[in-house]
Amino acid sequence: MNPGGDGPRSLPDALAGALDRALAPDAATWLEQACAAVRREPGEVEGTFAVAARRCGRGALDVGAEAGAGADAGTGLGAGWSVDDAARVLLLAALPVRGAALAAVVSRLYRVGGGPERRAVLRSLSLLEAAGDLGDLGLPLVEDALRCNDPRLIAAAVGPYGARRLGAHAFRQAVLKCVFVGVPLDLVAALDARADAELDRMMADFAAERRAAGRALPPDVAAYLHTHRVSTEATA
Repeated sequence: MNPGGDGPRSLPDALAGALDRALAPDAATWLEQACAAVRREPGEVEGTFAVAARRCGRGALDVGAEAGAGADAGTGLGAGWSVDDAARVLLLAALPVRGAALAAVVSRLYRVGGGPERRAVLRSLSLLEAAGDLGDLGLPLVEDALRCNDPRLIAAAVGPYGARRLGAHAFRQAVLKCVFVGVPLDLVAALDARADAELDRMMADFAAERRAAGRALPPDVAAYLHTHRVSTEATA
């Protein structure tokens, strides 16, 4: 399978490798043909994107040796990917459009899609940022996902693209949203790099409120406070 077209792209190559292990021969053939069709005619992506789960499956993707692929470019492949996530991201990687035209396609797929389709679009943004001149044009999709209460969408929104593109205030609010809805903080890309004194204060306040209410502190919040040497004494 060579879904990414011309030139090596570490994340598409890693996804293709993982899918080679996951897909039955007929599903692999369908995906290869679907990516080729999208490269020829971008409009083909709407139909193929919609049926990718039915044609390829919805199971968890075993990333195996590909785990962390694309880390240097901030597009890393890690835990939590599904087979249909990977197939849909490869379909988007095959699009031969860039910039505003690319943003229009992925925005439409996000708006008309359900949760799995939206998650795949969010997962693709870092790759499209690097390969398709997406810039900030995908940021409204991240912001939309962060307004919902679906942990799977929120986790995808705080991936590498969101970590790079969200402003300081929005990033802090995204981290707190993860805490409140139960998204593990180790899924927040670049958390240590972007943490600042204000986020430390917000996390300390959250911890103080939990303790005052007699509620246990989530382990990842406790780990954040320890790693960043944040005092949980009153911050007011």
